[in-house]
Amino acid sequence: MSEDKNKNGVGESTNRKQDGSNSRKASVYEKPLDLDDVLINELGQFGWFQLRNIALVSVPIIMSAFMSEYIFSAATIPHRCRIPECGEDGKLSEFHPEWILNAVPESDSRFASCERYVPLGVNGSLDLCPANIFDRTQTTGCDSFVYERDNTVAYEFDLGCQEWLRALAGTLNSVGTLLVLPITGYISDRFGRKMALIINVFNLALFGLIRAFSVNYPMYVVLQLVQTTLGAGTYSSAYIFAAELVGPKYRVIVSAVCSSMYAIGQIVVGGVAWLIEPWRYMIMALHIPCFLIITYYWFLSESVRWLLSKGKSNEAQTVLETVARVNKTQISEKSMEALKSTSQKTVEVSDVEKPGLFRSIISSPTLLRRVCTTPIWWITATFVYYGLSINSTSLSDTMYLNFILTSAIEIPGYITAILVLDRIGRKATLSIGYFLSALCNIVFVFISNDLYVPRLLIFLLGKFGISVVMTSNYLFTSELYPTEYRHTCLAFSSMIGRVGSITAPLTPVLAEYWHGIPSMLFGGMGILSGILVLTQPETLGTKMPDTIAEAEALGKTNKRGESR
Repeated sequence: MSEDKNKNGVGESTNRKQDGSNSRKASVYEKPLDLDDVLINELGQFGWFQLRNIALVSVPIIMSAFMSEYIFSAATIPHRCRIPECGEDGKLSEFHPEWILNAVPESDSRFASCERYVPLGVNGSLDLCPANIFDRTQTTGCDSFVYERDNTVAYEFDLGCQEWLRALAGTLNSVGTLLVLPITGYISDRFGRKMALIINVFNLALFGLIRAFSVNYPMYVVLQLVQTTLGAGTYSSAYIFAAELVGPKYRVIVSAVCSSMYAIGQIVVGGVAWLIEPWRYMIMALHIPCFLIITYYWFLSESVRWLLSKGKSNEAQTVLETVARVNKTQISEKSMEALKSTSQKTVEVSDVEKPGLFRSIISSPTLLRRVCTTPIWWITATFVYYGLSINSTSLSDTMYLNFILTSAIEIPGYITAILVLDRIGRKATLSIGYFLSALCNIVFVFISNDLYVPRLLIFLLGKFGISVVMTSNYLFTSELYPTEYRHTCLAFSSMIGRVGSITAPLTPVLAEYWHGIPSMLFGGMGILSGILVLTQPETLGTKMPDTIAEAEALGKTNKRGESR
């Protein structure tokens, strides 16, 4: 009997040990609860709180487009040589006097902008300036200029025939958007998403307002660089608030909404520039309202994900309880404690030594090809997108309307991307977007300037195509890389892509040599990127890769012929 008891005791003890061991194994391999699980199962993926958050951050997203006002404040304006021999003594003399072709050579735009006939030392007058007081066999450069309008820095700082210098404003604007990435990233990770947003909008407003009082062109362009370097993180900071608290199901939609808000901001810029033509007042009208975003410090909730990542569990709990109250849902104590526990472990766990990013990519030919390919997509996307926006103002004399229409066409492009990405796939959507934009840009070159409506429609269709690309690039690029390196590789592609936005402001200057150069460049880059997209695997319906092996297996088939 005692022997049986001992046997039973040993058996029960063994079973208990096995159960304990299994429990420990289960706890080791069990996926820790994360915020997405709580949003899906308890708080709601898209409730009133998320809607309120998106409405609030839409305002700074709209304001982030105000930095593109250089398209108008530093716009080129028609100019020609001033003819002092005929009584012209100012920059705003009559631009088209009847005698102008006696003093200035003819050109495609009626008369030359940067040269004139050599004077013979005889004077005329504003009413009578005959051809015989000039040597019409020789031309010379301009000593001074007459401008058609006085509402840009080109007139105020006398930049006639210095197109490369004038285009520097747009180039430095784009350089600032590159420099801002590490600055905003540091502030956002160290001090919080809310602080990053407020600081960026404040800098945008402050340096934009100071720029309105520029006393010379160097001051104007330096402040342009400073403004974007310290304030261009407004969009990304605001986007985080919109995207981090919605469930996975709604993130693509939220991304398109944010892009659409930016397009609305560009429409606002075009409308304000149209209504307030003096460039100084236009800049002030755009930037002074931006100071209102400082009030967000008191009523915009900090990002829950950031709070959890920093171990600020109590603050995160307060925000989550507010989300539950506003959404009329609830979060269980078990889930709350699990989130707080995961948060604490995230802070306490030290980084495990692992192969570096560079070594991992070099050792994987598949990843190396992608790292060499995706940045070219981004360069093309930003080059064509910003290039079309900038060049839209030269479509006709109605430059404000052209810019507004070119910005408005982006919104259908973003909506189209949402509708087709999950139907025809990422590759087809991106490739068609690139090819459509490229075809429109090439066709545009050969349409006569007299055919305003067809030219405008083709131009807008090209902008529509590249707008589809802009939204799709984020999704497809992120799905091609493994979780461990996804953010870094996406950020690298986006950073290299800034080369496109930096060079885009220079394209109107190239049109001085031949009107078709900008559009041909846009078309050629679009064709190249459209072909490169086809070299990558389709990711529609596949699991986002967590490891390098899974990323390499994308698009391959297993033994049963199923796509992985």
